[in-house]
Amino acid sequence: MTPQTDARLDEILARHEGVEGPLLPVLHAVQAAFGHVPREAIPVIAEALNLSRAEVHGVVTFYHDFRSEPAGRHVLKLCRAEACQAMGADALAQTAMKALGCDWHQTSKAGVTLEPVFCLGLCACGPAALADGEVIGRLDADRLDALLEEWA
Repeated sequence: MTPQTDARLDEILARHEGVEGPLLPVLHAVQAAFGHVPREAIPVIAEALNLSRAEVHGVVTFYHDFRSEPAGRHVLKLCRAEACQAMGADALAQTAMKALGCDWHQTSKAGVTLEPVFCLGLCACGPAALADGEVIGRLDADRLDALLEEWA
């Protein structure tokens, strides 16, 4: 980590000092600041919160929302919940993987990171997605192709 990232991490930890159950808020703040949770930050966070490195690493790897590598220029999150699956989300996911040439939690050569999400609350409008933070309901192959073409 650089002196600037060290200072930013120290600032985040100081802002959460005294907060009950600070690990998740700290990790969210770190990811918001850096675009991911850098591996080098894990021991610093662990020491500051009096946790083991394994505990912090376990939380980072357990929750799908945390990244250990920076995301691409665009992030496409496809809903994997049952209601969306019933409306064709699995086929849509396969289409996205084929078009991007990558799997879940990977970034395509075009700079699109593909991530699963387990319910966006649009069960009546499935399949659903989150494209760079914008919610999309009733996503189909044509709309997906248009989105990926726009991002190319």
